[in-house]
Formats: sequence, C-alpha cells, structure tokens
Amino acid sequence: MNLLEKSLRFTRAREAQAAGYYPFFIPIESSSGAEVIINGEPKIMMGSNNYLGLTHHPKVLEAAQAALHRYGSGCTGSRFLNGTLDLHETLEDRLAEFLGKEAALVFSTGYQTNLGTVSTLVGRGDYIYMDKLNHASLVDSTRLTFGKVCRYAHNDMKALERQLAQAPRDAGKLIVTDGVFSMEGDIVNLPKMAELAEAYDADILVDDAHALGVLGEHGGGTAQHFGLDAQTSLIVATFSKSLASIGGVVAGAEPVIHYLKHHARALIFSASMPPASLATVLAAIDVIKEEPELREALWRNTRRMQDGLKSLGYDIGDSETPVIPVSVGNIAVMGMQWRMLFDAGVFTNPVIPPAVPMHSCRLRISMMASHTDEQIDYVLDLFAQGLKLREAM
Repeated sequence: MNLLEKSLRFTRAREAQAAGYYPFFIPIESSSGAEVIINGEPKIMMGSNNYLGLTHHPKVLEAAQAALHRYGSGCTGSRFLNGTLDLHETLEDRLAEFLGKEAALVFSTGYQTNLGTVSTLVGRGDYIYMDKLNHASLVDSTRLTFGKVCRYAHNDMKALERQLAQAPRDAGKLIVTDGVFSMEGDIVNLPKMAELAEAYDADILVDDAHALGVLGEHGGGTAQHFGLDAQTSLIVATFSKSLASIGGVVAGAEPVIHYLKHHARALIFSASMPPASLATVLAAIDVIKEEPELREALWRNTRRMQDGLKSLGYDIGDSETPVIPVSVGNIAVMGMQWRMLFDAGVFTNPVIPPAVPMHSCRLRISMMASHTDEQIDYVLDLFAQGLKLREAM
C-alpha cells in the first residue's frame, strides 16, 4: 500500500464541511480581543486563551511596534549562533524573577520548550511519571527520550505513589504534569505531589501554560498558588495565552538551565523568537504586575460563567479555572449546539473524539478579563436555548 493512500481514505472532515458543521480552521478577519470578525460578522470570542485580554493592550502593542522598528522582523538564526538579542536575555532574567527561579531559558514555542526540556534531561535508566491528561506536547516529549514512561490516572496521587515505589531508589525520576489541565480546567494536586516527590527523591516539572498570569497571588502560576515554589524543580510555560505572544520558557536552578542551553536540540536547531514577540512578553509581564485588577476581572467573569452554566444544569466537570468544559453529549448534539452558538454570534471550541470519548463531547469555553457582563449573559441565554435544542432532538 502506498504511504500516502491514508490521506485519500480520510473523508470525515470533508463530510463535516459539506454538512456545514466543520468547526476548525475558521479564518478570523480582525479582532478586538473579546470580539472577532468572521465572514464580516461579529462573534463574541469564547474560545481564546487570551485570559487577561493583553493582545490589544496599548502598552503591549506599543512595545511590539518599537521592537519591530529597532530590531527588524526576525532574528534569522538560532539562539546558539546569531539569534540571541539582548531582549532574549532581558526576558529570561525577568521571567526567572517572575517565576521565583534562579534562571530561565526562552524557546520559540511552548511546544518546543516541553520537547527540548524533557528529552534533554531524561535519559536511559531514568523514569518519567505522566498524568494521563497531560498536554500533547508533554506526551510527545516523552517519545524523544530513552527513559521509562509511567502514566497514572488523572490527578490520582495514590496511583502515582504506587508507580514511584516500584522504581529503583537511585534512578532519576521526573514527575511531569500540567498545572491547569487544558481540557478539564482543574488544577493539579501539587501539595500531595510535592510530598511524594520528597519521599521518593523525584523532581517535579509543572507545565503552567494555562496557569501563568492566572493562578498565584501575583500571577506566577501553580507553584505560587500553592506556595510550593521551592518544591517545584522546573516550571515551563507558553507565551501564547496570558502573555499575548508566541514562545515558551523553562525556569529552574541555574545549572539546569545552563545545561539545557547547551544541549536542548529544540533550542539549538530552531530559529529564535522574533523581536516583536519578545517585547510583547516583556510588556505583558509589566501589565500583569501593574494592573492586578485584570486578574480580578478574569476571576469575576469566570465565576459568573461557571455559576450560570451550573444553574442551567450543565456539567462543567471539576473546572476551577477560566477553562470551562461544557459537556453536551454525543458528537451529533455537539455539532448542532456549536453551530447554533456560532450562527448566533458566539465562538466556542468543540472537543471531539479522540480527545474525549464519543459520548462526552464538549464545548470548551475560555474566559477573559475583557468579557463584559452583557456578553456573558448573552452566551448563557444561548446555552439555555441549547438545552431546548437538545430536548427536541
């Protein structure tokens, strides 16, 4: 069989397109943060990870524009050679301080950060412990290592302890977890995980993609949220959510970061973050520190939406963050409800198999500080109508 024949047999997406229920790769023509324009029509953006609404903050836009004119549009090289700007080093210093670590290293994407960090540190004879609901970038990072991968049920600390107890005492052990789980919206049980890490001489890596700028007294993420900065060996995060840009960071002890800087293939053999993106992140950190009211607004909006959905009878699982998965049943029902919301001016993210079982499809909402009460109430009214639609089916 020809290698490429599988592409000819893949028809599911085209069938959904023909039926008018294809919810992916929708081009956005313009954006103002909480509202976007699609096909010339405004939509309330309920599917963006722009948690603090910083993609359109004046200070962020001004900083990006200034960097573009000073440094140009790109670095045209890897960090290892000609692609390191003073902005990279400034940002690494700022992020280390922001995350409560000795040092930090910036990658071009969050995905590359996970691949580069885990694959570089975990070697033959080492053990990796993975929550089964970790992000795909963490899953893929383990495929590049020679270590033994142990997966445990979601947030099941008893299962994690059983696996830790089975490993040789002197083996290297890295527990890898999301801080906020991207499809569930719940938070890792970091206090118990830290206890286990100490008892079994393991290190912890927390992916704070959805926690940076959201959790913690100052927006520093999951470890700050629990007061466990010292017990968390490594923090990785992406800039494509609260920090309104693209790129990623790993922060930890200086010798570890120095080692990664000289061994991580995802860093050494990839072009570096462009100047405007670096300046965006630096400005976003300033705004997070200077305007804590944005995080307060985010949490106020989150509670309003969560309470409203639950009062309607929707199942939002164990969500305790701005990531809110709304269970809507099988894929046919999900498609109908997504289309109804979209046609009425609301953009949500559908979650379908294989990401979830066939009977538990969901619409994922991501709240932003910039959402208004009127927008939230409008979305809730549409979800109320969605219940009637489901009853009629």
